[in-house]
Amino acid sequence: MTEPHQVFMEAAIALSLESVRTHKGGPYGAVVVKDNTIIGRGMNLVTLTNDPTAHAEMLAIREACDRLQSWQLTGCELYTSCEPCPMCMAAIYWARLERVYYANTKETAAAYGFGSQAIYRQLGLPLAERQLSMTQLLPTEARVAFEEWANQPDKQPY
Repeated sequence: MTEPHQVFMEAAIALSLESVRTHKGGPYGAVVVKDNTIIGRGMNLVTLTNDPTAHAEMLAIREACDRLQSWQLTGCELYTSCEPCPMCMAAIYWARLERVYYANTKETAAAYGFGSQAIYRQLGLPLAERQLSMTQLLPTEARVAFEEWANQPDKQPY
């Protein structure tokens, strides 16, 4: 492994250990890197903050976006102590990170009792077969917001 990759992964792993050792959350840490500089750091704070979205990757992405004053992290890479869960993967795609490096696998996390595997399986099922019941309501009324957004000349496309 080349030196910068090792340094950045060690930083992510150190955050995962800090999260565990300070009883802030689960064993996850992540850093966002741009031009060989860490611009975002995160550790799992789910149980400390009672926030199921306070995953290491999410917090690192939020900090990097804030630092760059942009919702796009083009040209950035993520180093994370574990393969990202579905929520974090979606955020990684939305943020347009260019590459992800991870240490532990989702299978390793599952072996220690973390349930991302079940979510991955659920997302692969048709809506009618998922454990979580989903019912569409008022689609015509809700579409108005999309139509108004589409007609704004100064909108920022995703």
